[in-house]
Amino acid sequence: MYQVMVVDDEPMAASLIVNIIKQKYNKFEIMGTAYNGEEALELIQEKGEPDILITDIQMPVMNGYEATRSIRAGESSYWKKLPIIAMTANVFQEDERKAAECGMNGYVTKPVDMEIIYSVLEKWLPGIYNS
Repeated sequence: MYQVMVVDDEPMAASLIVNIIKQKYNKFEIMGTAYNGEEALELIQEKGEPDILITDIQMPVMNGYEATRSIRAGESSYWKKLPIIAMTANVFQEDERKAAECGMNGYVTKPVDMEIIYSVLEKWLPGIYNS
């Protein structure tokens, strides 16, 4: 069973990603949804370690870049290797570069294409296709 956490300040966007994942994979658990980076960090500390984190970049309180830097600065090896995928309406190369520099593993633009989400999940979670 794989666990995913979705972080987006727009509840409809978060719900869309959750539904896209659930449509294709039945051995997937949505660990939780957070509406900013600070909530995501709290949720990880409260519920444990997701297998992948999909996060918006522009959010109030703590944005996706800041949350990723905090995760990567964590002491456990888990925090350093957790796949973190940016999900954003920003389509400029500068934004993709900033995502990579702060430690994000992938970059998906909005509006989200289901097939791109599936390919990202299959890249970072070996064996998920058979779920």
